[in-house]
Amino acid sequence: MYYFYILKSRINNKLYKGSTKDLRKRLKEHNNGKVIYTKSGKPWDLIYYEAFVNKNLARKTEIFYKKSQGRRQLKKKLGLE
Repeated sequence: MYYFYILKSRINNKLYKGSTKDLRKRLKEHNNGKVIYTKSGKPWDLIYYEAFVNKNLARKTEIFYKKSQGRRQLKKKLGLE
């Protein structure tokens, strides 16, 4: 399985969107400061994820949700409007 996921920083409430094969391992990497982009926002909470059968679908979903239409859909889905 591959995953698209969203993390929320407990420090600054920012969201981070990514994709991975091993969700638990990736969350640990974010919280241990091993990811440059999320180092300053740790600790992070996993607030949403979607599972996919292949890497391409997970990556396409990540790219979509990082664009304006996808961000609007996510806000609705997560109740952040």
